[in-house]
Amino acid sequence: MAQLKVGIIGCGEVSQINHLPSLDFLNDLFKVIAISDVSNQVLEGVGKKWNITKRFLDYHDLLNDSEVDAVLITTPHVYHCEQTLAALEAGKHVLVEKPMAMHLEDADKIIEMQKRTGLTVQVGYMRRYATAFEEAVKRVKELDKVMLARVHDVIGRNALLIGPSSKVIRGNDVSQTLIAEGNALAKQKILKAIAEKAEDLSLAYNILLGLSTHDISAMRELLGMPKGVLYAAARAGGLYISAAFDYGDFICQFETGIDDIPRFDCLLEVYGQTQALRVEYNTPYVRNLATRLELTTATPDSGLHKEILQPAFEDNFTREWQRFYHNVTTGTQPKTNPEDYRQDLELFMQIMEKL
Repeated sequence: MAQLKVGIIGCGEVSQINHLPSLDFLNDLFKVIAISDVSNQVLEGVGKKWNITKRFLDYHDLLNDSEVDAVLITTPHVYHCEQTLAALEAGKHVLVEKPMAMHLEDADKIIEMQKRTGLTVQVGYMRRYATAFEEAVKRVKELDKVMLARVHDVIGRNALLIGPSSKVIRGNDVSQTLIAEGNALAKQKILKAIAEKAEDLSLAYNILLGLSTHDISAMRELLGMPKGVLYAAARAGGLYISAAFDYGDFICQFETGIDDIPRFDCLLEVYGQTQALRVEYNTPYVRNLATRLELTTATPDSGLHKEILQPAFEDNFTREWQRFYHNVTTGTQPKTNPEDYRQDLELFMQIMEKL
């Protein structure tokens, strides 16, 4: 099998902890040949650790490298759209971390560019590639009737989980001017997305873009696109959000927040009349922790039967990259493609209208 040569744009936590180990594990399929970051300290440290000699402070130089077949984009949210567009313009396939775009106009630009070039754009929803989750998508169709669903994601701050488990190379050499420009651009994009609500609810919108897009994306694959949002509320300045999605015959309750407890409390639940299904996720920042599927079924003798599917200790990022390779080499459209991502933004807009 031919190796795909990969360039990485953005060498922070998720690249170091998750993507680089996954690509190394799949070294029969991929070879990382180039990296780019605005921190020279990070660039040199990561390059030395992973023996990557092509190191670029300007990502355009990486995109101009004719050896690079595909790029991973893991920079701050605000740059994902412009870098994805530039990568497609340069003829590169793209795996872009969520959120692919911060507002609908940018999403539409990527959708149009992807269609024009025919290149692969896969959004980094690694939870949706977990074996247990994909089995849940099959099993939910076997439920007698869905009565209620629940999406829950309350987690400790990433630093609480990363600090004791990973050594991350960090840089303090990024100019304050560049940081200020990034912050200003982020404010501009949020203002475009949510207009007059930006001043009070920018944190809530950032939570939706960063954490909740995983949950709502998985909800959509498991249950389909809801008819709409019945209600939504934000508290703690937007750090905690709850909502109710209308599926016609049933409601899906959604709740999320970030606290200072070092744990990862993340699940999807679907309740039928005689069966229930539950998907439990572990933190992605400790590799190879299994995603688990639990099914509970009523038995004729008034008892119950529990079935637990917990695959071997595979990593969801690794599965995501395996699917990316398949998509690129066969021309298959990713299930987590730009048009799929756009549906998340549509639901975010509906949530923001209710807040």
